[in-house]
Amino acid sequence: MYTNFKLDWMSNIRGDLLAGIVVALALIPEAIAFSIIAGVDPKVGLYASFSISVVIAFTGARSGMISAATGAMALLMVTLVKEHGLEYLLAVTVLTGLLQILAGYLKLGNLMRFVSSSVVTGFVNALAILIFMAQLPELTNVTWHVYAMTGAGLAIIYLFPYLPVVGKLLPSPLVCIVALTLFSMMFNIDVRTVGDMGDLPDTLPIFLWPNVPLNLETLLITFPYAVGLAVVGLLESMMTATIVDDLTDTNSDKNQECKGQGIANVCTGFLGGMAGCAMIGQSMINIKSGGRGRLSTLSAGVFLLIMVVFLGPWLKQIPMAALVAVMIMVSIGTFSWRSIADLKKHPISTNIVMLATVSIVVATHNLAIGVLVGVLLASLFFANKISRMMIIKNQPTEDHVRNYTVAGQIFFASSDTFIESFDFKEVIETVTIDLSSAHFWDVTSVSALDKVVVKFRREGTHVNLIGMNQATRTIVDKFGVHDKPEEVEKLLAGH
Repeated sequence: MYTNFKLDWMSNIRGDLLAGIVVALALIPEAIAFSIIAGVDPKVGLYASFSISVVIAFTGARSGMISAATGAMALLMVTLVKEHGLEYLLAVTVLTGLLQILAGYLKLGNLMRFVSSSVVTGFVNALAILIFMAQLPELTNVTWHVYAMTGAGLAIIYLFPYLPVVGKLLPSPLVCIVALTLFSMMFNIDVRTVGDMGDLPDTLPIFLWPNVPLNLETLLITFPYAVGLAVVGLLESMMTATIVDDLTDTNSDKNQECKGQGIANVCTGFLGGMAGCAMIGQSMINIKSGGRGRLSTLSAGVFLLIMVVFLGPWLKQIPMAALVAVMIMVSIGTFSWRSIADLKKHPISTNIVMLATVSIVVATHNLAIGVLVGVLLASLFFANKISRMMIIKNQPTEDHVRNYTVAGQIFFASSDTFIESFDFKEVIETVTIDLSSAHFWDVTSVSALDKVVVKFRREGTHVNLIGMNQATRTIVDKFGVHDKPEEVEKLLAGH
């Protein structure tokens, strides 16, 4: 426990604190923007980002990952806020957290192992595109000063690390934000700033009990929204955790992360904030700025609150061009450029899964839909591939005797082919079916075996089944009907 404490909190103090400052600055305009999307006051998103970041630093399983208010979650809140108001949003936030905690105890985080690498790559590329697209409004119908400052910001971000000595002391995104802010203030350049995004809160958050009636009607209103938010939040968090795992060559407990996200959202709902989840963009900023431990996540939340409450007048002066430059850097760094070259190397099915995930996420701006479609396609391609890896050979041994040897996986996708591989019209007395190299996986495959045996017997042929492995024998004994006369009659009646 002490070793983990030192590793998570004390092993990278300077890097984590500096990274936390950069992340806090990047969180502010996004939290305000997401509040506007959801139709609530900017302080709701800012309080949420503070609360979630601080709580998840202690309860989450993935150190160095940033969680806060997100656009994917905000989009699901629009109708709720419009029809029922802020108090119901706070209640939904608490209920969302409780559902996520339950998901953690049910070990639903283990489902991440069913997400293929092609889906993860598609998710990453789509998110990189969405991050870049989100910056376009700040670069449309603006003066040349904005383009010049954005270009200068990118130059600082990419060139500052090459400076001797000082280039390694400070994260270049922080240098970019500070330098462009000072330059803008010194020369009084008329560009859009953080202050133009919305009013910043001037008080600390306080404990709030959602003012909603505790009855069945309230549950019927809030539960559907909470389920949607819980699913999207966990899916985005699990995907982000997987990506950060790869970036840092470490592993994280996905089930604990579910619980941690849930606890963070419960606390946030009682502090007047909206539900949130992990953010890949800010997590990438944190990692690239040197943040590795839980201290970086905690400091991001703490610095965010200090900045918006106590340093508001200074914070409002930050030009949006500086933050746009940081987010463009994140977009470029997030995109898997190798995946473009891999299009020529990878199987067409893998490419289809990746491109479908990208297309759907970008088109719908819904990460959950894109990932679910990608997982579904990957599963279908896998099932089709495995179904083709079945071979049935037949060998005549003597007159009126036939041996069939089955090799491969028999399941719902290959069961029809299994049945079609036998010749039921051949006049034979005995059929031996060797299953020593085959495996039956489900009820559909056992039903196919029943049909084969029954059809042969109906033609007056004696059937021997040999070589079943223990797993196949177990499922055949449990669900098979070819040795149960009453069930065979029902099977024949059904055809």
